[in-house]
Amino acid sequence: MTYIINEYQTNNGTTAIVTPVTKTDLNEAESVFHSKLASAAISAVEIHAVTLETEEGQTLRNECYKHIAQ
Repeated sequence: MTYIINEYQTNNGTTAIVTPVTKTDLNEAESVFHSKLASAAISAVEIHAVTLETEEGQTLRNECYKHIAQ
């Protein structure tokens, strides 16, 4: 099974998709997922999301941080 970690960064209504990371081991994939989330938690990106998916398109985990200026 291949696991894909996608990262999305949205500022001013424009979303960038960071180059996906793939892993064949679920524990390694979850490690990458959490590492990206650790960075997203403190980033200046307005909406910073990370997903962990299977090669079949099933979403296993997803999380999003919002840092929208008031």
